[in-house]
Amino acid sequence: MVPQDVQIFGLDELRQRVRGPEPRFFEFLRSDRLSAALYRLPAGAADLQGPHLEDEVYLVLEGSARLRVAGIDHEIRPGLVLFIPAEARHSFVEIREDLTLLALFSATERPYRD
Repeated sequence: MVPQDVQIFGLDELRQRVRGPEPRFFEFLRSDRLSAALYRLPAGAADLQGPHLEDEVYLVLEGSARLRVAGIDHEIRPGLVLFIPAEARHSFVEIREDLTLLALFSATERPYRD
């Protein structure tokens, strides 16, 4: 028996929601303890996000870029799992190929920082 609150998402359908020439963020799940989104940055785009008040995990689905955390760059590629602690300054830079990430956030009642 499956509990009533189980949700199942198709990755192909989620990818359709973030297609296009501009950066896109589509949150498809929010619960009391977790939120999940697909984040897409086209090649050459600027990642303008600021630090979050939640811990965050990214799964790199596709693309090629660097992740800059506290001034240190890390090469990223599909298949990597990235953990970013709450309040860490981070951004994706040198986006060479369209970048698509599954983003998981721990829950918080607090708003994002500017």
